[in-house]
Amino acid sequence: MKNTFVVISSAGPNRDLSKGTRQQPLWDEHAAFIDQVVDEGFVLMGGPLVDENGAMLIVNADDENEVREKLKNDPWMKHGVLKLESVKRWEIFIDVRK
Repeated sequence: MKNTFVVISSAGPNRDLSKGTRQQPLWDEHAAFIDQVVDEGFVLMGGPLVDENGAMLIVNADDENEVREKLKNDPWMKHGVLKLESVKRWEIFIDVRK
């Protein structure tokens, strides 16, 4: 059974802080990558942390290593638009969507 993880990233050295999320370099490539991992069932939820220029993802994976390996293929991670800060296993107690 897969585990749920919370992934936090921050603005990387190549993020243009004067521009919004969709105006960042490699937006189209990043969006295509995210669409792919959503379709695979890896990413459950995600989006930008508006006041911090980073992002949060909720993902399904066997372990932290799988999370890190998968996300290193994100063009934004590869090219320093985002920087991976933390991967934490999360046990969900409350979920009103069920």
